[in-house]
Amino acid sequence: QVQLVESGGGLVQAGGSLRLSCAASGRTFSRYAMGWFRQAPGKEREFVATISWSGSTTYYTNSVKGRFTISRDNAKNTVYLQMNSLKPEDTAVYYCAVESTPWHTPVSTADFDYWGQGTQVTVSS
Repeated sequence: QVQLVESGGGLVQAGGSLRLSCAASGRTFSRYAMGWFRQAPGKEREFVATISWSGSTTYYTNSVKGRFTISRDNAKNTVYLQMNSLKPEDTAVYYCAVESTPWHTPVSTADFDYWGQGTQVTVSS
């Protein structure tokens, strides 16, 4: 059974930083791309960042480029999201997800088949 457990969310002032972690189990983690998504109140879930199975390739939504960094430690089965220069519009529940196909580059949300329970990030102005 695949399990993803996020941690590291919280309340932070604008301009501050947080580091989210996602611990994965139940799959050979190092074979799969991982992603971070977020959902703000009243809005649809949106893509934030993805990282390839090896960690060599990353993608970001435009609104977080230069502020957020996705990384992974395959030895620890963990993916991270370092968030700097946070803005109130970054407030959301953040979810990690794992790709459904090994060695595959995800192209849409539909490519992810398991999701964590989410961690709340609140940025005050």
